[in-house]
Order: sequence, then C-alpha cells, then structure tokens
Amino acid sequence: MRTDTADYRAIFLGDLPMMDARAPVEFHKGAFPSASNLPLMNDAERQRVGTCFKNHGQQAAIELGHQLVCGATKAARLDAWAAFATAHPDGYLYCFRGGLRSQIVQQWLRDERGIDYPRVTGGYKAMRGFLLHSTEQAVAQCDFVLLGGLTGTGKTDVLHQLANSLDLEGLANHRGSSFGKRASGQPGQIDFENRLAIDLLKQRAAGRERFVVEDEGRMIGSCALPLPLFQGMREFPLVWLEDSFDGRVERILRDYVVGLCAEFVAVHGDEPGFALFAERMRQSLANIVKRLGGERYQRLAALLQQALDEQQRSGAIELHRAWIAGLLGEYYDPMYAFQRDAKAERIEFSGTQAEVLAYLRERALR
Repeated sequence: MRTDTADYRAIFLGDLPMMDARAPVEFHKGAFPSASNLPLMNDAERQRVGTCFKNHGQQAAIELGHQLVCGATKAARLDAWAAFATAHPDGYLYCFRGGLRSQIVQQWLRDERGIDYPRVTGGYKAMRGFLLHSTEQAVAQCDFVLLGGLTGTGKTDVLHQLANSLDLEGLANHRGSSFGKRASGQPGQIDFENRLAIDLLKQRAAGRERFVVEDEGRMIGSCALPLPLFQGMREFPLVWLEDSFDGRVERILRDYVVGLCAEFVAVHGDEPGFALFAERMRQSLANIVKRLGGERYQRLAALLQQALDEQQRSGAIELHRAWIAGLLGEYYDPMYAFQRDAKAERIEFSGTQAEVLAYLRERALR
C-alpha cells in the first residue's frame, strides 16, 4: 500500500497527479500544474464553516461541515474523488496544511469506497514553500547569463534553441512589452512562480547548473519575477543579440501581427477574433501614449489603423511595416540603446543569432 509522502521533489519532478481538496477560491489563487481541484467544501460552505470556527470553535465547525457535506452532495464528491483516484493510481491528495480536510477525504474514500489514497503531508503550504526555496537556492548556487538585444532581434527564438534556457515570457504567457499580451491571458502570480520553480527543479535534476534567461524588467505583464532572481539579474553577465533593422521589423510582423491575430482567431473565431486582435493592438499603442508624446502617437495610431483596415479587407499585412518601423526607430531603439549603455560593463559577448547561439552553447560546457 502506498503511504503519505513529504517527498515534494519527487512529486514535482514526476509531474504526479494531485487532488486539491481546498475550496475553489483557494485553488484559483494559486495551485500546481499537475493538480485538479476536487474540494471537500465549496466556497460558500467553507466560509460558513470558517465563521463557525471563529465564533464557536473547532468541534462546532467540524459538526457544521458534516451537516453541509452529506447525503447526495457527499455522494457526488465521493464519486469524483474515487474517479480521480482510480484514474491516477500514482497520485496524491492534499489540502492547505495537509490537515483536517485531506484527512477527511482520505478517510471517507477508505471507509465508503474501499480506496486507500495517500496524502501529501504538509499540504499546499509546505509544497509552495519548497518551490520558493528551490528558486532561491538555484539563484544562489547556479550560473546565470542574460540574453539582451533590441526589440525584435529574436531573443525568444534563441532561447528555444538552447537546452539550458528559462523562457520567462513563455512561463508568464506574455511577450514582455506593451504589445506582449497573448490571446489566452496570463497565469496568476503564484502559478507563474510555481511553474518557474518546477522548470528550474527539473533542469537541475537533469544536471544543468548554467542557465540563460532573457534580460527582463521586474514585471512581465502582470507577473512579477521572484525577487531573488530579479536582484540577481542586476548583476548577471549579459550577451547581446544583434540583427538588422529590416530583420527585426519582419520578426515583429510575424510574431505581433500574424501570430497574435492567429491566436485571437483560434480562440474566438474569425470575425470576433480579428476585432479583438485589432482592439488589442490599438490599446497596446495607447498604453504608451505618454511616453510617445501626442503627435507621434497620433501619427503611429493612424498608420496602425490603416494597416488593420487593409488586413481586415484583403488579408494583406504589408502596411503594418510602417508603424512597426516608426515605433522601433523612434521609441524602442533609443530606449534599449540607453539600457545597453548602462549595462555595457556586463556585456561579455555580442553577435548575430548564429554567433550568439554558438557562444552560449560553448559557455554551457565550461
């Protein structure tokens, strides 16, 4: 018979299925990639039990919980737990601290369905603490190098060709700029941190101790980098990726126009998808109106609208190159040039995509 476990490392390295017995409101605040929410109590029931606990103590709260989760409600939840346990015989169940709720689920499964299903001792809180500590440990113990470059040089393309990269923007589901929002939205902050920690954990388990990450600000859309990593990024050495202006325009056209439009259409359908894509582009430009200045914003907004109108009418995307080129030359390039100058002492290599890839692969072997 499988027993309860506190081997959090094995759970995350193995992507083991987990039954989260917390209430939905707790689950949506933060969870783990392999977890499914099958709560002992729903949000309203949990709130009532919590109020009872504060006013009348634990025993009264337990009694109320048994009154709320009984009969057909209890049977339906037992059915769901039993189905999960049967489908995932290698999994575990947990609640917030590995305490009363998971113990009740475990006992009911055993007594009423004959299923012995192990718990994660310490629950969500202990696993979350383990992941936060894993990230802190990795930053302290591993070698990191930043990948920088002007907008559109293809930094993400390089990361995807390296075995030892951490794709922070991929984990945050955001491209990192005002135009970086994806059609599918971002994970919550806790989910982002958990994903990053698990990625680091798996890479270190595979023997990697040198990592390449894109040079980012503290925020990637609505997701904040863990403080230890962000503080480290102010000191890590930097590799600078270069590309021609025209090459960068084409890459932005591919990713931020063609690719993003396809994402919205895939999620929402042709007409509503394009309408939402067009609104996202207009809003992204409006988000930096103060930094652009009124005249420049109006000029670029007009070029963007002309391009969107033509794209909707004929499918042609050529007109997008005008506002992209204007935005790069007049806004992003001067800003990134200033940032490069401020970090010049940390730049240990610069070159084209092929040169940077060769350098970073060789560097990982040192």
